[in-house]
Amino acid sequence: MSKSKKSNQQLKVSLMLAGLFMLFLMFNMMSAQRDEAQEVQYSEFKALVEQDKIEKVEIGERETIVTKKLGDTFSVTVPQETIKPEELVAKGISVSYKKAEEESVWKALLLNSLPLLLLLFLFFFFMRQLQIGGGKAMSFGKSRAKMLNENQSKLTFEDVAGIEEAKNELEEIVDFLKDPKKFTRLGGRIPKGVLLVGPPGTGKTILAKAIAGEAGVPFFSISGSDFVEMFVGVGASRVRDLFEQAKKQAPCIIFIDEIDAVGRQRGAGLGGGHDEREQTLNQLLVEMDGFETNEGVILIAATNRADVLDPALLRPGRFDRRVYVPKPDVRGRRGILAVHTRKTPLKKDVDLDIIAQGTSGFSGADLENLVNEAALIAARRDLKEVSMTHFESAKDKVLMGPERKSMIISESEKRNTAYHEAGHCIVAKMVPGADPVHKITIIPRGQALGVTVLLPTEDRLSMSKEYAQGMIAYAMGGRAAEEIVFGHTTTGAGNDIQKATDIARKMVCSWGMSDKLGPIALSGGDQEVFLGREWGHQETYSQQVLNDIDSEVKRIITEGYDTAVRILKEKRDVLTEMSESLLIRETLDSKAINAVMEGEKIITEEEKQAYQERIAKEKEAALAGVKSEDVATTPADEGQGKPSGVEPLPQGT
Repeated sequence: MSKSKKSNQQLKVSLMLAGLFMLFLMFNMMSAQRDEAQEVQYSEFKALVEQDKIEKVEIGERETIVTKKLGDTFSVTVPQETIKPEELVAKGISVSYKKAEEESVWKALLLNSLPLLLLLFLFFFFMRQLQIGGGKAMSFGKSRAKMLNENQSKLTFEDVAGIEEAKNELEEIVDFLKDPKKFTRLGGRIPKGVLLVGPPGTGKTILAKAIAGEAGVPFFSISGSDFVEMFVGVGASRVRDLFEQAKKQAPCIIFIDEIDAVGRQRGAGLGGGHDEREQTLNQLLVEMDGFETNEGVILIAATNRADVLDPALLRPGRFDRRVYVPKPDVRGRRGILAVHTRKTPLKKDVDLDIIAQGTSGFSGADLENLVNEAALIAARRDLKEVSMTHFESAKDKVLMGPERKSMIISESEKRNTAYHEAGHCIVAKMVPGADPVHKITIIPRGQALGVTVLLPTEDRLSMSKEYAQGMIAYAMGGRAAEEIVFGHTTTGAGNDIQKATDIARKMVCSWGMSDKLGPIALSGGDQEVFLGREWGHQETYSQQVLNDIDSEVKRIITEGYDTAVRILKEKRDVLTEMSESLLIRETLDSKAINAVMEGEKIITEEEKQAYQERIAKEKEAALAGVKSEDVATTPADEGQGKPSGVEPLPQGT
């Protein structure tokens, strides 16, 4: 049924219901046309007669309407024989008789039968909606999957870049949908289910849509959370309905996004009662085992938590093929950037190869966001093309967060932040194997008062012990600089300490990099993803081992801190020069950082003079209590600033 026909039918039904409702109200008003006079007892009426307060009496068949001399009206319900008109007339009261109204038989019939007719109409209307399913009444057991036919699915493999190996794995699926006899005649069996596994933003959903567009078949898309509702049995019913629809449209693809919402391992619930999610999973397992290969229904699912899925879901015959969709390498990033910049006018200075090299660790979604941010920056400046400068600004925004130039920061706070970030930078430049420093800034970004960004020049797939120790020293560089220069530390190093502790604990418990404990894995309870599994987990090491873990973590962090202190004391002059340069310029790129590390003076006299004038102007404005345009106007939130900029660990750690 077309949308126009559906809307016309809904309009007719709405008008019918409105008409019936108005008719019901009208008859209710007609039936309530009795006088709204207050009813009193007969004894009170007699007392008013004796007190000579009655002016007029109208005697009716069912009730007597009495009007007082003050104008008030009330009714008395007594038989006519009880009221003696001659006594009332003797007291000067006007007496009249009200003619009995003949009530229509049809009116009485309508008044009595209209509510029943209305209920019957609603009942038959509701049952009709159940049969045709047009109104979605009681349809919570139906599948909520959205179907895209071959005309709606426009994506192909040409629109997907950076995951060539994953595309090659899925080419067999496309070939099967196009020519299934090619496989069945040789006794081959196409996988019944394909599980796409990978970090968020790597293109799992787009890859599934591209398969549908490439094969030219209907594509059913549904989220794992759409199966389970508050009603028992709804999830299993929706699974059955989904596969019934898919079989009618075969050959086709069913895509379940975030399947871990419904496919988590069974037996890990906390309630102990009926688990609706487990019942839904059981029905999904049955349906996946139920349809045959020649039906042409292929199930594709995506998740970034394959470790929590039920083993029965991953066995051969169900999701028997697992395709890993990783973050792209430098060539993949180049291809993704080329796809996303197809409709973006670029200046000649834009080099996608350089951008790809400088975005190590970015996912496909991150790169799409990078291109979009660069286009927005150019559009904000009323430019017609996007330049390399816009991409650099967009990358800084993605890596470090948006600038908060409106924040008022005292000179002492700025100086503390400058030395903190300079400490990070110098330690990162001096420890062996560390990633190159991309940029440092003391302009508040996000929740941080300053940021130091390390950007590897190549993809790092593994981490050596030397690199991990260097990252810990780098994280502690800010705190070490504060203690060396000012003799105290601030809360700004809290985030750095947390990151250093995480690395040290992984070195001891997961990576076997502890000399005391050796190469053993000591996974902690913090790795469990839900309490049920953790309760069933039995620790396999003693309290002494736990104490050794704590002592080793402390030792590794202390050694990293001592390394940072030693480096900064040796480079005290460089620390001072870099901090003063940061105070004046507020942001230093890699070229300026390298120049300072080599002992050069990068700040000119003009920059120093402009800085002194700016400081003097800020002091005058603060003393006068005037908010100048050259001075920030929004006070900083106490305790929210974090002069910290330790970047997340690279992929594969």
